[in-house]
Amino acid sequence: MSRLTIIGGGLAGSEAAYQAACLGVDVTLYEMRPLRLTPAHKTGLLGELVCSNSLRSDLADTAHGLLKAELTLANSLIMEAARATAIPAGSALAVNREEFATYITNRLKAHPHIRIVTEEVTALPAPPAIIATGPLTSDALAAAISKVTGDNSLYFYDAIAPIIDADSIDYDLVYYSSRYGKGGDDYLNCPMDEPTYNRFYDALTEADSIAARDFEDVKVFEGCMPIEVMALRGKDTLRFGPLRPVGLPHPRTGEMMHAVVQLRAENAQRSAFNMVGFQTRLRQSQQQRVFRLIPGLQNAEFLRYGSIHRNTFINSPLYLDKSLRLRCGCTTGSTSAKRSSQVEGDIYVAGQLTGVEGYLESTAMGLLAGIFAARQMLGLPHVDPPADTACGALLAYITNIDRGASFQPSNINFGLLPPLDKHIRDRNQKKQALVARALQSWRGFQRLNDNG
Repeated sequence: MSRLTIIGGGLAGSEAAYQAACLGVDVTLYEMRPLRLTPAHKTGLLGELVCSNSLRSDLADTAHGLLKAELTLANSLIMEAARATAIPAGSALAVNREEFATYITNRLKAHPHIRIVTEEVTALPAPPAIIATGPLTSDALAAAISKVTGDNSLYFYDAIAPIIDADSIDYDLVYYSSRYGKGGDDYLNCPMDEPTYNRFYDALTEADSIAARDFEDVKVFEGCMPIEVMALRGKDTLRFGPLRPVGLPHPRTGEMMHAVVQLRAENAQRSAFNMVGFQTRLRQSQQQRVFRLIPGLQNAEFLRYGSIHRNTFINSPLYLDKSLRLRCGCTTGSTSAKRSSQVEGDIYVAGQLTGVEGYLESTAMGLLAGIFAARQMLGLPHVDPPADTACGALLAYITNIDRGASFQPSNINFGLLPPLDKHIRDRNQKKQALVARALQSWRGFQRLNDNG
């Protein structure tokens, strides 16, 4: 049996390699780092996180909690690594970046069916193969993909938040607490009264204001909107977004603050903190000037400045079938698709390159691609994940050809799942019912896979 080639050692590629290898398929995993770094990566470790170190909500009755549960049931390497390297983050699951990536790297290097090659791939690989190069796909490989997908390849811009040295924070002005008391006192909070917030807001909207307004003309994923762009939508937008003070009264005075900036620990030692919701494209000098107006951060030392980079994804509804294989040769608005003569054999696409948005969403598409490719190579029948599961709903979203003309990336959310057979008015009970239905269906999907 031939080997499965996987291009890209991020979350999706790592998960795909692990899933296929666990099914007994020999895998060659290509990763160009550290020989060639992307604008956001810093190491050659597999599974390196380039934006936040948070994997979103860990609550069971949330869409991200459901996705975590499905991945865990499917023996996900990424979830295994996340649990092993988790750090306190309230109701969210956050990880120590370096330990997380090191864990993934070591597990893949030790697997007898996986061979890791440090090399840049600049052309479409020979099938069977999975392309999981993520939103920071190299220019050469992106050009090769574009030759197949044509002008319908898309992109958007993504921004990352600064990281602050913990020793530079003024702890007399900040306090530990989690919003609504969920989890422990895992977040460091920088409180603002109204005059302080107004000074900060004015400085933020004036800093690099021309570039910030120009940025509104390019494609940006709403969940990673730069804070200076978000601020331009209105003076109270931030107070109802990342700076909302609800559930965070000042512990010494009991006062409800006008706004609160939250900092999330980057590691268990709390030696570095991420500025939650502060994705930005401001120049470094402007970040220093504006963000040091935040109480407690007046002497902040930046271990990493916020930045912006272009994220690449393809118009998956037009170019991927329901098994995540390239099906090129169709045109926008068509109601059917055929495999192009330019794509010979089974080439799958996984991760954020498919148009899902988020760490775990990318992991889920890697998991499915690894299973789909391995089963095809082993001569086993294809099994679709049910659409009422989180993984199945994401797959359905990115492969629905009717969405091709207006396709945009999406996180997992309950709106992607089909409605319940019985209407439930109570929102919490409705979420619980959606989760229960999904997990029952997901277990059925796993049984079908296990039984061949």
